[in-house]
Amino acid sequence: MQAEAVPAYEMFIGGEWTPSRSGRRYQVFNPATGKVLAHVPKGDGEDVNAAVDAARKAFEAPAWRTIDPSKRGRLLYKAAQLLRERLADFAKLETLNNGKPLGQAKGDVAMAARHFEYFAGLADKIQGNTIPVPGNRLDYTLKEPLGVTGHVVPWNYPLVMAARSMAPALAAGNTVIGKPASFTPLTLLKFAELCKEAGFPDGVVNVVTGGGEEVGGALAKHRDVKLTALTGSVETGMKIMEIASQNLSRVVLELGGKNPHVVFRDADVGKAATAVLNGIFTNAGQMCWAGSRLLVDEEVKEEVLQKIVEGANRMRLGDGMKPDTAMGPLVAESQRERVARYVETGISEGARVAAGGAPPAEEGLDGGYFYRPTVLDGVTQDMRVAREEIFGPVLTVTAFKGDEDAVLKANDSEFGLWAGVWTNDLRRAHKVAGMLEAGIVTVNEEPITFPQTPFGGFKNSGNSSEQGMEAVLAYVRTKNVSVNLD
Repeated sequence: MQAEAVPAYEMFIGGEWTPSRSGRRYQVFNPATGKVLAHVPKGDGEDVNAAVDAARKAFEAPAWRTIDPSKRGRLLYKAAQLLRERLADFAKLETLNNGKPLGQAKGDVAMAARHFEYFAGLADKIQGNTIPVPGNRLDYTLKEPLGVTGHVVPWNYPLVMAARSMAPALAAGNTVIGKPASFTPLTLLKFAELCKEAGFPDGVVNVVTGGGEEVGGALAKHRDVKLTALTGSVETGMKIMEIASQNLSRVVLELGGKNPHVVFRDADVGKAATAVLNGIFTNAGQMCWAGSRLLVDEEVKEEVLQKIVEGANRMRLGDGMKPDTAMGPLVAESQRERVARYVETGISEGARVAAGGAPPAEEGLDGGYFYRPTVLDGVTQDMRVAREEIFGPVLTVTAFKGDEDAVLKANDSEFGLWAGVWTNDLRRAHKVAGMLEAGIVTVNEEPITFPQTPFGGFKNSGNSSEQGMEAVLAYVRTKNVSVNLD
């Protein structure tokens, strides 16, 4: 029986499928099976140069530079419509490439479309101000696009994270170059083709595949790339900022998290336990805003822990394409090894495995990169598993005594992306939300966000907010014009 051919992709530059200048390729795998899914070009600085050249020419061309902003918005909206029409195809490709359950992938594709719809509506509302000044003068400001922007996308949400940063950049009139993660480049490549179908001029949307340093670093270093947006690790964000500083170009960084669910004794325990499970085991815990730390009042700790352990043990692992799969594999073998090392470290430091703690032994899962939903109890603030981002299906459990202790432990982290508060006391909810050092706080709800709400963190979790009206401001420059009327 003849083996099924593995598809080969090209990069998307200047409106065309383009091979890498070097001719190099690499393999992309299905994390549920470990089998080769596709062959993709391994780009480098020469490919980045070609993409920047195409994007710069598109930015300067009248077809894009002078387009009516409302028409630019309609292009974004058309891309969103096409994405919704092909939601099933994009979701399937996302699941095959990333491993997450198909239902989650469908939600991701829909969210990507929502980002383009939201920023489509803002395209003709990016405006300056008139300023009262002395004398007979008219003084006003203009909001102008920056030019070419680079977008370094993570592997945990390949299409959503690309849409989240590329949509405001395009709405503001910039041209974009996407650099997908090496593990998960396929949906962004297909989306670039879809943008051309929607009517974007050639060169406005480009995608270069390859390694982080070879492509992402080259984007940040290029003098004609005026802003680099990155979602990734703290270490990578610092490198991108250092590289971009050589040209004084902007950076938008959304980095890591070690996010607490703070469950007070008066909370709805059942609802909180369900949300904690979803907040850490969705996408196998591979989320910057995963609720990876459970801080729970000592009076209700055992009740909450029991419900969470029962839920973790019930979760069905499997191929994301199967309808009964609750949690898929990790994205790569290297990621599973990283998670396993952290669990071993936690145990050596004194934590107790309350659930999981190892890869599954079930037949049919041995070829993929699976790891059981894991709960570590008895975790103290000084343990590495309590302080470092594991980026996998591992929940740490720590008890607190009183509101002050809860806030101190929640804020005792170098990260500050998301935090959840669980209480039926309205005064406590608002008070604690105001005291938490996090860019996003939810009350009585698992991690949730919308295109119209700001998404960004404090401390080592990033330097800006994406989403919402504020996001557009990162992609424009302000020009002041003063007219002497005498």
